[in-house]
Amino acid sequence: MLIRIDAAANSDLHEQIAAQVRRAISDGKVAPGEQLPPARELAASLAVNMHTVLRAYAALRDEGLVEMRRGRGVTIANAGTSRSRVVELARELLGEARRHGMALKELKKLLEELA
Repeated sequence: MLIRIDAAANSDLHEQIAAQVRRAISDGKVAPGEQLPPARELAASLAVNMHTVLRAYAALRDEGLVEMRRGRGVTIANAGTSRSRVVELARELLGEARRHGMALKELKKLLEELA
């Protein structure tokens, strides 16, 4: 899995890293149980701070997409691969709503109306 970042992009570096891992999961480029690069190695290859990578990994863990275990590293979770697509779409929807000036409260109301 190849991860690239764009320093000129509007999104934070940790968000770019997490988004690319999410995409790789949803596209089937990484399989459940597959190990991600150690944070220190990935940070060095991307020329970013190790805590940036750890923040991305923590976000993915919170979404249930990866498992982080001391001494074992970060692996793709067995469950949640279909959830990753929903999370990705929700992020895209939120970004689109913000670009159109829609407040989060308005978006929530809209989603409740559609449910």
